Amino acid sequence: MDAKLFFIDRGSGEPLVLLHGNGENLLYFTPQIEYFEKDYRVIAVDTRGHGKSERGKAPFNLSQFADDLLYLVNSLDLEKINLLGFSDGANIAIIFALKYPDKLKSLILCGANLYPSGVKAAFQLPVIFSYLFAKLKSYFSLQANAKKELLSLMVREPHIKESELLKIEAPTLVIAGTKDLIKDSHTKLIADSIKNAKFKIIEGSHFVSFENSGDFNAAVEEFLKEQDKPPVLWR
Repeated sequence: MDAKLFFIDRGSGEPLVLLHGNGENLLYFTPQIEYFEKDYRVIAVDTRGHGKSERGKAPFNLSQFADDLLYLVNSLDLEKINLLGFSDGANIAIIFALKYPDKLKSLILCGANLYPSGVKAAFQLPVIFSYLFAKLKSYFSLQANAKKELLSLMVREPHIKESELLKIEAPTLVIAGTKDLIKDSHTKLIADSIKNAKFKIIEGSHFVSFENSGDFNAAVEEFLKEQDKPPVLWR
């Protein structure tokens, strides 16, 4: 591992790992950390090059971030995790689920997209223009280069095939806000492409997990509790 990752580790019980979105840090999940640490071991991490985590020299892409998460999971001797990702964090979570399925107990995706066109044009077009401007300035500014790297994650990634989602066997909850910046049809496509995934729409924007944390936390808690119920046996 070429970079130190900053994370917090609170509570006890089954591990619940939280992955924030692009340009953010683990503090985005403050409402979830405070709520779930009562019953779970909550681990929130700053992605490589975000928050207090180092950038390192490895490639700056979602696949690398998934590898970084595996390193953290193994370093903490975690056998299986419940993984909750928001936005780019949800995209990393999908890639993690595909690359390291044996490490996953359950998967919670909030505001995920499989490819850039899954984002509504009204939001994606300004991001593209900002990326091109930062790319131009990056030749003269380290700060602009860092911004270019962040924006490139939204402009050039992810690229996940719908057929790949069929490989995900972990129980999955797909969440979106009623006014999400991800196309409604795209979120539904993700939910429909994962075996037996549950689909939940919650009042709010793309940032529903922060804006409407009460309803969001309740939906996540209900889903997690379901995974602990013993199977029903029929005779």
